[in-house]
Order: sequence, then structure tokens, then C-alpha cells
Amino acid sequence: MAELVQILIYGVQLGSLYALIALGYTMVYGVLRLINFAHGDVYMVGAYVGFYACTQWLPFADLARNPGAAGSNVALAFVALLLAMAVCAGVGVAIERFAYRPLRNGLTHADAHFWGFVVALPIAARVSPLASATGFAALVVVGVVLGFALRPVVAWLRRRVALSTSRLNALITAIGVSLVLENGGLLVFGANPNFIPTVIPERTFTLPGGIQVGSSQLAILLVSLALMALLRHIVLFTRAGKAMRAISHDIEAAKLMGIDTDRVIAYTFALGASLAGAGGAMVAALTHVKITPLFGLLPGLKAFVAAVLGGAGNIPGAALGGILMGVAEALVAASQKYGTYRDAIAFCLLIVILLVRPAGILGRHVPEKV
Repeated sequence: MAELVQILIYGVQLGSLYALIALGYTMVYGVLRLINFAHGDVYMVGAYVGFYACTQWLPFADLARNPGAAGSNVALAFVALLLAMAVCAGVGVAIERFAYRPLRNGLTHADAHFWGFVVALPIAARVSPLASATGFAALVVVGVVLGFALRPVVAWLRRRVALSTSRLNALITAIGVSLVLENGGLLVFGANPNFIPTVIPERTFTLPGGIQVGSSQLAILLVSLALMALLRHIVLFTRAGKAMRAISHDIEAAKLMGIDTDRVIAYTFALGASLAGAGGAMVAALTHVKITPLFGLLPGLKAFVAAVLGGAGNIPGAALGGILMGVAEALVAASQKYGTYRDAIAFCLLIVILLVRPAGILGRHVPEKV
């Protein structure tokens, strides 16, 4: 019995991370009816921000390299968490502004300059590593030049290409953004795996019955629950949350009522991305996993399944789906016979839920008018 409880505790901790990522999926789907498949890569960005914050950026990051001084280093992990959330919120806003908004509102000169910098990444990387001063200067110069060069192309596209609300176009765009983030990560961070040294030494708490809980498990679970509670408060009790719910119900009616839908949608992306960034930073700082530019691919897919499992567009459903996903994976991983199939269980659950209840556990089927 104690062993089962131990497995369930691990599953809930793992599921809380999936829930943080799944909340971003379900919030974006709620307001735009769009699956942002680049969301898992935002999780990867959060992990890298946590890595650099704990090892290079912060003034007291040298404590992380000294195991003897790491005992009181809780502040470092907390600052790294906030920094990862802030950076990922910015990444989320950039994704919405330069990838998805042009599908709704058309291209602008700002889009030309942004994609000029994206195209400049591999060019500047050939000159010098992007982390160096020379590489950064090359990126700025080439990006500015390409941005102005792309302005006529953007103007031509704006005249010739009709605006699109096609879900297929949005899906293709999401996959493209994911590839940009992954390959951009390879250029910026390199392909070699990284991991964060001990920031907070692991402690083990023994509960009645011989059940052991690690301090990292406890920290991840408590922070995840606190962030979910904060999200619930924002969605239910703030003006921004009320605007998000109005857009989710009827975006055209929300526009007629004076709601700045573009701003609220960008806010939704920022909120969801910050949660994913928090998850990435916590995993990187507390579990010592190896971080690569493809780090967010599989957790992102599992979190997507969790969002579908709970009910796409339903925030409590995403949290529930994440917990169930984590528990199911932990139970399979604990099996000696089927432990190697721990990653496959997510996609088995996806097939089952689509066959049995396509709307998800807490979702409801809403007929769509055509």
C-alpha cells in the first residue's frame, strides 16, 4: 500500500507539470479555437532561462556551483522562476503577434522586421556564436537590413493575400512556429545537453507508513497548485479574465461591446506561456534533467493530450487531465513489465477519450453553426 501511495505522489507531482502546460493549450483554444503546438517549445525556453539564470545571469549564481553554499539558495530558484515566467510571457506575446495575428488582421511592417530577424539567425550564426558580442551585432545588422528588404514583400502580400480564419492555416502556422523555436534553440543554445547544478539540496520527508516525499517533489507540487489557484483568480475575478471569458463565448459580440480583442488574446498567450515557462524552470532547477532544444517536444504533446482528456477550452478540465495523465504515466512506469511504455500511455489515452468522449471529461459538446 505504501508503495502505491508513493507512486501516486510522484504521479500527482508529474501531473501538476503537465497541467501547467495544458492550461496554456486550453486557454488559447478557449479564445481562438486554435491548438498552439508551439506551446511545448515555450516550456523548453523556460527551462533554458532557468538554466542560464541559475548558472550565469544572476549576481549570486556562483552559489549554485558551490554545493556547500547551496543550502540557503531558495531565493535563486525563486528569482529564476519569475525570470522564466517573464521571458516566456514575452515569447508568448511574440508568437501571437507575429504568427497568429497576421492570419486575422493581415501583415504589417512590424511583421517584416520580425521575420527579418528570424531569417537573420542562421546567417549571423555563421559569422560568430550568437551568444558573443560579434554574433549579436551581426544578428542586429543583418536583421535590420532584411527587415527593410522584406517590407515590399509584405506590402505585396497584404494586397494580394486574403485574410484567413482557416483552422488548417492556423495549424500549419503553429507547426512552423514550433520548428522555428526548436531550430532557433539549436542555433542559440547548441545541441549539447545542459543541466543545472544543485540549487537547493534534496531533502527527504518521511510520512506515516514509511512514505517518502522529496523536497523537489513537494516544491513542484506546491508551486504548481499556487499558480493554478492564481490563474483561477485571474480568470474569474479580474477584468482581463472577464474579457477572456467574453471572447471565448463570442468574439464578435465582445468586439461590439468595446473589448480590445487583440490585446486580450495577447494577454491570454502571455498568461499561458508564463505557466509553461514556470514548469520548465522548475523541472530544470529541481530535477536536474538534461535540457536540449527538443526538451519540450514530448511534454508538450503529453500536455496536449491532457488538455483534450480534461476538455479542450475548459480550465479545470486541463488541470484534471494533467493530474490524471501524470498518475497514469507513473503507474505504467512503476510496472516492471510495461515500464518502457510510459510515454505511449498518453497517446493510448488520447485514442480512448476521442472514441468514448470526444469533448473530454469536463467538456461539453456544443453544436457549431455553419
